[in-house]
Amino acid sequence: MLTDIFQKNTLLTKTTSQSLLPKKKHFPEKSTRPGFALEKAKAMQQVNRAETPQGPNAKTRLEMIEELARRYAGKGPANQRRYLWKKYAWITVTNSSRLLKRALDIIGAGLSMLAFSPLMFLVAIAVKAYDKGPVLYLQTRVGLHGREFSFPKFRSMAVNADRIHDQKNEQNDENFSITFKSKHDPRVTPVGKIIRKFSIDELPQLWCVLLGQMSLVGPRPPLPSEVARYSLSDRRRLDVLPGLTCIWQVEGRGDIPFPKQVKLDLQYIESQSLWLDIRLLVKTVPAVLLGKGAY
Repeated sequence: MLTDIFQKNTLLTKTTSQSLLPKKKHFPEKSTRPGFALEKAKAMQQVNRAETPQGPNAKTRLEMIEELARRYAGKGPANQRRYLWKKYAWITVTNSSRLLKRALDIIGAGLSMLAFSPLMFLVAIAVKAYDKGPVLYLQTRVGLHGREFSFPKFRSMAVNADRIHDQKNEQNDENFSITFKSKHDPRVTPVGKIIRKFSIDELPQLWCVLLGQMSLVGPRPPLPSEVARYSLSDRRRLDVLPGLTCIWQVEGRGDIPFPKQVKLDLQYIESQSLWLDIRLLVKTVPAVLLGKGAY
């Protein structure tokens, strides 16, 4: 009888714990619905947080919290003061780093817009004069924690470039890649080849930096259709603000394959600092002037 009661309690516990976990949602591989990338990213992050890590040394969040409680709780006021000092020192350092990074973004973006405003004016005239089309090309990109925002660039392609892009994707399903790049893209205009080679088409994104949607340094913001194909590890790129430049931008840009781009972005996220941002900004200057990997 005791065995039957134990088995029933075990079954009830398993059923209850499983019912508390968020149910996994099925998402299609592709979707053009607005907000799809944000919805999918949030759902997958929720499931990822709830699931128990795999492996012999893996610990759940509850186990880690209990371990911290055993380490610091009930061991006298001296140990508790040490814990509080570490806690608030970490909070202070983290917040200070964020404030310094934000200050660098505002000052750097503001000065850059002033310095490059004559060049931006000339580029706008050249783009408009070539085919009478719009000067700016606006895309929807995915930023911090899956938030979508309007992403401006100087238009470097033909006016109907998006339709041609969809046709090329349909024809190249066998050579599928999350990101689409072509060294000899027929959609690029003569003016576009010049401004893309030296990344002049990216200058309007300085406005996104001033608005706080982007940073000077960080992973490049992806398209919603790209995020829809991300794995859970790829979605870690959305843990920080996207940026104008990053590690793989100064090491080869478009010549670096997507898996290595993700690896370098995660390397930046795990080791980011104000000094690293300054180093990457300095390295961006020769990378842009040489135009390696830009097309």
